[in-house]
This record gives sequence, structure tokens and C-alpha cells, in this order.
Amino acid sequence: MLPYQTLHEAQDSLGRPLTFAETLWFNYSARMPDFLLYFHNFLFLLCVFSLCPLPVALVELKGPKFLDRFKIQPKVRTPLHIMLKCYKDVMVVFFFVVGPLQLSSYPLIKLVGIRMGLPLPSVWEMLAQLLVYFLVEDYGNYWLHRWMHNKWGYEKIHHVHHEYTAPIGFAAPYAHWAEVLVLGIPAFVGPAIVPGHIVTFWLWIALRQMEAIETHSGYDFPWSLTKFIPFYGGAEYHDYHHYVGGLSQSNFASVFTYCDYIYGTDKGYRYHRYQKAQLGKMKDISFGEVNGKSNKADQDPKSQ
Repeated sequence: MLPYQTLHEAQDSLGRPLTFAETLWFNYSARMPDFLLYFHNFLFLLCVFSLCPLPVALVELKGPKFLDRFKIQPKVRTPLHIMLKCYKDVMVVFFFVVGPLQLSSYPLIKLVGIRMGLPLPSVWEMLAQLLVYFLVEDYGNYWLHRWMHNKWGYEKIHHVHHEYTAPIGFAAPYAHWAEVLVLGIPAFVGPAIVPGHIVTFWLWIALRQMEAIETHSGYDFPWSLTKFIPFYGGAEYHDYHHYVGGLSQSNFASVFTYCDYIYGTDKGYRYHRYQKAQLGKMKDISFGEVNGKSNKADQDPKSQ
């Protein structure tokens, strides 16, 4: 809740007129408790998990044939009932694990100094903070993810996420509840180191999950804006990690590729790309075609 009750009080406090965005923020949040503002993050995540995977899911189910060339594992198709089951399982973890985690973390958010009042951050301030959040989370996620591929971590926890050897967008947050908790830790480290505004925090959480949905989409579209981000892994990069599965000691990075390169955990992927180049089929050969492997998620349980 903002410490002033009128626009004039807010302007006097800042010593200048409010911007249009600040006026909207004031009108929306002035009489709203801070805890309720923080709860918005839960709603944003619900929308991201439910809506962002839909476009590529529709391409998978009913898309035009010319888009098949962008599917990374074209021989694997995930049917509607598997997508719905995946979404249902994600929502169970979301409401019983992510939701309570979000709500219980409110005191921590206040402790580290994430603010909810005026002024709103500038665009450049938000971009700088988001860059820090992505880099910090990416480094921490790399090591936690790599740890989860040891024998105990994989068999007890991480194998759940790898049930989809040809990932789909809805499977980005699909994981064991313990993995959700553990991998959620690096996401809070950046905001704790460089605390900003709650709007920046909302944007950070939403963008990180949207990025995860893209890298699990199963499609590598050449027009994606993420193609212009330096050291960005993308869907093909992470799809290789899922294809190899539990035996994978490659491509642990969640967003960027520099950790895999520095620590030598992208050698399998680079060798795979070299093989495709030697075959002269870089644009047409997929992981599934080269190796003839099928996705467990694409197998109807009735047929097993």
C-alpha cells in the first residue's frame, strides 16, 4: 500500500509530475495491500503456464504441414490427451507447491528490499536488473541441474522431468515437486542481490518461464527474436539434452550456453552437430531421424 493517498501527495513526494505509467500504477495500487500486490505473481504464472504453450501446441496438433520442417524431432507427435495430462500434472504441482512457495516467500521479498511504491523503474534500470537476474539464475541453475544428473538426483527427482524425451511447451514446468523447490532457489538470488521494483520482479518471473516454454517447445523457428540474443541456447540446444535423457552429461544450461562451453559439457552436442554437417543435412535431419528414437510421451499407454 502506498504511503500517500492522493496524486498530489505522490507528486509532492517525488518533486515532479507522475508519468502516465506511474499514474496508472498509483490508481491501481494506492489502496491495495502489498501482500495482495505480490500475490499477482501467482496469477501471472498461472496465465503463462496455461496460455504460452498453446500456440505451438496447436501447431503440433493441427498446424500446416510446412511448419513440420521446424520440428526438432519430426517423427514424434504428442497427442492431445498426453498434453492435457501434462497440463493437469503441472497444475497439481502449481497449486500445491508453487502457490504456497510464492505466498510464503512474501516476507523474504520485503526483507531484501523489493519495493512496490513510486517511482516506477526506468526501462534501462529494468533491463539492467533483468540481465543480472538471468545471469545469476542461469549460473546457479547450471550447477543444480548438473547435480540432478548424478545417479541419486536423477533416479529420485529429475527423471520425472525427463519423461518427455521430445519436450513440449506444457512440460517446461513439469517436474518432481522437490525439483520445483530446488530450482526455484536461483530465481530468487538475483532479486536478492539487486533488489528492484515489484514490476521488475513480475516481469522477471514471467520472462523466465516463457523462455523455458520456448526451449521446451520442440520447434526451432528461425524467426524467433531469441535468435538475436548472444550465447542463447534455444529449443534445439535443450532438446538435445532431453533426447539423450538420463545419460546426458551435456547441455545443462537453462538459458545461455557459456557454462556448458567453459566446463566442457556441450561436447556431445557439438559432436552431434558436426555429424549432421558431415551428412549435409543440417536443415532436414533431426535428433529423432538420426538416431531413430521415439518419445515416451508419444506412446499411447493402451498400446504398451
